[in-house]
Amino acid sequence: MTTATPDSPRTYQVRTYGCQMNVHDSERISGLLEEAGYVRAAESAEPDVMIFNTCAVRENADNRLYGNLGHLRPVKDKNPRMQIAVGGCLAQKDRGEIVRKAPWVDVVFGTHNIGSLPILLDRARHNAAAEVEILESLDVFPSTLPARRESTYAGWVSISVGCNNTCTFCIVPSLRGREKDRRPGDILAEVRALVAEGVSEVTLLGQNVNSYGVEFGDRLAFGKLLRACGDIEGLERVRFTSPHPKDFTDDVIAAMAETPNVCHSLHMPLQSGSDDVLRAMRRSYRAERYLGIIEKVRAAMPDAAITTDIIVGFPGETEADFQRTLDVVRQARFSSAFTFQYSKRPGTPAATMDGQLPKEIVQERYERLIAAVEEITWAENKKLVGETVEVLVAVGEGRKDERTGRLSGRARDGRLVHFDAGSFAGQIRPGDIVHTTVTYAAPHHLNADGEPLSHRRTRAGDAAEAGRTPRTPGVLLGLPTIGAPAVSLAPAPACSVDS
Repeated sequence: MTTATPDSPRTYQVRTYGCQMNVHDSERISGLLEEAGYVRAAESAEPDVMIFNTCAVRENADNRLYGNLGHLRPVKDKNPRMQIAVGGCLAQKDRGEIVRKAPWVDVVFGTHNIGSLPILLDRARHNAAAEVEILESLDVFPSTLPARRESTYAGWVSISVGCNNTCTFCIVPSLRGREKDRRPGDILAEVRALVAEGVSEVTLLGQNVNSYGVEFGDRLAFGKLLRACGDIEGLERVRFTSPHPKDFTDDVIAAMAETPNVCHSLHMPLQSGSDDVLRAMRRSYRAERYLGIIEKVRAAMPDAAITTDIIVGFPGETEADFQRTLDVVRQARFSSAFTFQYSKRPGTPAATMDGQLPKEIVQERYERLIAAVEEITWAENKKLVGETVEVLVAVGEGRKDERTGRLSGRARDGRLVHFDAGSFAGQIRPGDIVHTTVTYAAPHHLNADGEPLSHRRTRAGDAAEAGRTPRTPGVLLGLPTIGAPAVSLAPAPACSVDS
């Protein structure tokens, strides 16, 4: 391992847990640090700054974080140059508790003040003491901050942050705050900047994307935004996640169907097929409304792939309630489903509800749900055998690619496709486009083992081959634009509170 010197740039790593919003926030964290002179460390290296971007949705999130912090304590004891920072939803929730439990942590920052991280690291080094800064509301929209994008071909674009819903199982609104919408011109400018860097696919992100426009009073704003994306030359695919069924309007379905670069894929959380459970969850739609949206989507786009989220074992869920969920799953014919066992989160109304279910009942229902979902997704995937699909070649999607000699990517409908490069072997790069024929279907993926019908080289593929990833500029908004940060070799003193 190379030994750092006081004059060498400080290095960093970011470990991300949770949703796509967190993944995109981590791109902002990386962009901020590199703007301030830090250099990304190799995965196998020991960084000067380790940042944990945390999630608070699942019950084991706390244990996972404190376990990782515990593993780092002896590393930091041996390396006084190292700093540890904790951000994200768990940091917003636990605040000063993190430093109490892990006094070797240097910085704790929340979901609302990502942009403060470089100056908090400087301050912690200068003062040789932990810095905890948790704001109650957003100080600056994250997309005004610089970003180091992780992909040459696909980019996340936030259209809103926060959520105005009050689902009883969800802690996110209390940690991310009320919905804040970006102006359409700012969003489209970011999309154009990504396309100019070679990105061919964007995913519009929000806790509830189809309520976009609520802050500036335009109920149809999201459909208009989708259509505007269709006018951006060079943008080949547009996706979005996640919509809420209560806000889903017919104009969005029309925009999806009529805008050529908007993919016919829809991720729409169901959570439960029981109206009684939906009512207890404070999900303001019912199963009939949900299935009605799917019916309209498929009428407009017969090839649409619809995916969902489902929670099993919500407090008070009866066997009859669970059967209603299975009924909706069978009617909806999802191409994929993210399934979860209900996880009690302190601070949510559901955590104190009567009717908390025993683990063994939840597990048994969960296994039945998985079996039902896989039976349906396999049957739906089998319908595509013999069909030609357009695949955007990806990195890291196929865990067995090296062993099987295949490459992997996503079809326009979002399905994962593993394919044989055939005579194009050695020519296909991440970000390129391949047309190929499906030869086999599994519950979670498709295989295409014949010769590809075509291969199109792209600017994203050129960037991947050159080792470049897009960087979008931002406004630092009062944060210092410094070179390589000053280095203090004095270790931060241990807190007197036991870990």
